[in-house]
Formats: sequence, structure tokens, C-alpha cells
Amino acid sequence: MAIRMSRIIQSKQLIRRSLSTINRETSTGADVPKGHFAIYVGESEKKRFVIPISYLNQPSFQDLLSQAEEEFGFDHPMGGLTIPCREDIFIDLTSRLSRI
Repeated sequence: MAIRMSRIIQSKQLIRRSLSTINRETSTGADVPKGHFAIYVGESEKKRFVIPISYLNQPSFQDLLSQAEEEFGFDHPMGGLTIPCREDIFIDLTSRLSRI
């Protein structure tokens, strides 16, 4: 339980750092509804997704965040949180998470 809570806390810190970068580089967050955040997904061409913050509690999503941290650290090339996985895998994951 303590390990899971620390992963959730680390995930939230990663999101906060990425969101602060997004807020500095964009003039408005009006296209991101409250309770959601924007991320970029893809291996070569990045596509922007807006997803619920509740996904941060899911272990499978936390694994993706760990991959992003390993690959990019906290310096994301798109100016926001970037997840280095194929778009179809991400869509499959988020569709499963939306059913929970």
C-alpha cells in the first residue's frame, strides 16, 4: 500500500511539473476542462490527448508515466507531458480505464 501511494504521489508531482511547463508556454488552458490534463502520445508523431486526472490512480497509467520519466525526465520536447508509446496502445489503455 505504501509503495502504491508513493507512486501516486510521484505521478502527481510529474503532472504538476509538466503542467507548470505547459502553463508557462501556452497562453490559455481553456481547451482543457477542469479535472483533466493534456498529454502528448506517440513514438514519432505526437498526438495531443485530454484525459481525466483520475487516471493517475491507475497502476497501468502510472507505468506509462514511469516510462515517460525514464525517457524524457522532466524536460518534455512538446512542452507538455509526453508519453512514449504507440497511439493505438494508449487508446486501448484509456478505453479500458474509462470503463472502470
